[in-house]
Amino acid sequence: MIETDRLILKPLLHDQLLKYIRDDHSLEKEFGLLPTKKNISKSLHDALQKTILPIVFDKDKDYLYHTLWVVISKPDQKMVGDICFVGEPDADGEIEIGYGTYEEFRGKGFMTEAVGRITEWAKEQPKVKSIYAATEKNNVASYSILEKNHFVNIGEVGDMLSWKIELK
Repeated sequence: MIETDRLILKPLLHDQLLKYIRDDHSLEKEFGLLPTKKNISKSLHDALQKTILPIVFDKDKDYLYHTLWVVISKPDQKMVGDICFVGEPDADGEIEIGYGTYEEFRGKGFMTEAVGRITEWAKEQPKVKSIYAATEKNNVASYSILEKNHFVNIGEVGDMLSWKIELK
């Protein structure tokens, strides 16, 4: 778990991921939070079922790089979004990041703050040298989060922009 003044970023364990998927507010109850309306996209649901859950269960993997981290607003006592890495650092020390803010909480700076804090955390990890992210060209809100956190646009393919920040 890592924190900012306003946020808690909490990596989910296997049983907590199952509660997250069920979306029956049992995860919020476990954390002592108020219920949150999440919209779990089909792509996230599929990733959770096919990739994230099996890997998080694997004791030989560092689950922090494979699980979903929920972003919790301390003042609201609610989950406001989630963030994740797409695997452990590669041979060059690069990791990929993905994130999403629940609709009700967009435009309040939560994800900018969360990406900034998880970037600081990654900088402290010995094997991590850079972070990569991809956004749709038309998703200004998403790539603004990266720009505010000093990610640099490194190119585009089709309708996607590629972003990177060097940490070491």
